[in-house]
Amino acid sequence: MLLVPWLAAVLTVGLRWPHLPLLGAWLTGYLFSYYLLQAVKTRRPGRVRAQLWTYGAPTALLGGLVLLLRPELLWYAPAYAALLAVNVVHARRRTERALGNDLASVAQSCLMVFVCATVAGQPPGTVGTVFLAVAAYFIGTVLYVKTMIRERGNSTYYRASIGYHIISAALAAFLGLALLGVFLLLLVRAAVLPRHRLTPKQVGVTEILASVLLLLATTI
Repeated sequence: MLLVPWLAAVLTVGLRWPHLPLLGAWLTGYLFSYYLLQAVKTRRPGRVRAQLWTYGAPTALLGGLVLLLRPELLWYAPAYAALLAVNVVHARRRTERALGNDLASVAQSCLMVFVCATVAGQPPGTVGTVFLAVAAYFIGTVLYVKTMIRERGNSTYYRASIGYHIISAALAAFLGLALLGVFLLLLVRAAVLPRHRLTPKQVGVTEILASVLLLLATTI
């Protein structure tokens, strides 16, 4: 969920050198936010102070460099702040696995598509199709993975996952034949695999393959 939006956008708008420090800040920022939320959850920031410094410093340096080059990226700050606030609330309540928290994380990830376009000096509309495809994929993945692990056997989640994948396949029909093919495969995955007992590792491997197919489809 970290690499796919960045890669999909960069493959669409073309790699610019500021995309590299952006990627570094994105990865270290994720690790920083993980330990920040752990501090909020446990209410013991001292336990993760070293990690906060370890990942916070490069995030600030690399992120500051990108902002220096593209100050217009600050327009995205309110959206990221609001979504991080959702994560903080769930961390305090110890409900990190809640659907709302997952969707907030998906939104943070997918916004990176627009961020990459802005870094390249391109308008957001340039990557509109990529954003829709990536967002549709990750929202579906949240529902699908829940039917495979934490909500296994939950008929409500299973029906919601199938219904969502049907809608996303219909959306993909308007985005291109390649994306339609990928989302039809994702629909089959969501319908068939929950009937089998896959390990979390096997579920992860199938999602890596699905991510590769999505990236290929968005570049065709």
